[in-house]
Amino acid sequence: SMIDLPSVGRAAKAPDRVIQITIGKDEALSIKSLEQTTPVVLKDLVRAVKSAQTGAPKTAASSASGTADPSGNTAVVISADKSVRYESVVKVMDVLQRAGIQRVGLSVQMVNSPG
Repeated sequence: SMIDLPSVGRAAKAPDRVIQITIGKDEALSIKSLEQTTPVVLKDLVRAVKSAQTGAPKTAASSASGTADPSGNTAVVISADKSVRYESVVKVMDVLQRAGIQRVGLSVQMVNSPG
């Protein structure tokens, strides 16, 4: 089945925060939010992402109205080491989407290896 992903760049509004999930060479996961990187295992990933989303700094406007969805303007970007199998990336994305986490995108990093 095809996964239809909106690109983060095309979003109507820039996200207040980007949570970055990194999949390393050994498929070890880590989550980076507010410049802090924390290792995480797949079964805890959803909880970690959701807590990072709800920890987003409230703007005066959103806290005054009280109706803002805390996770509404947080983008989740997955960046994987180029040695990681595509299936592993898809599995991570699938876990997030099943959990109802919105705005998941893939960060394709072109790495120029020296030499």
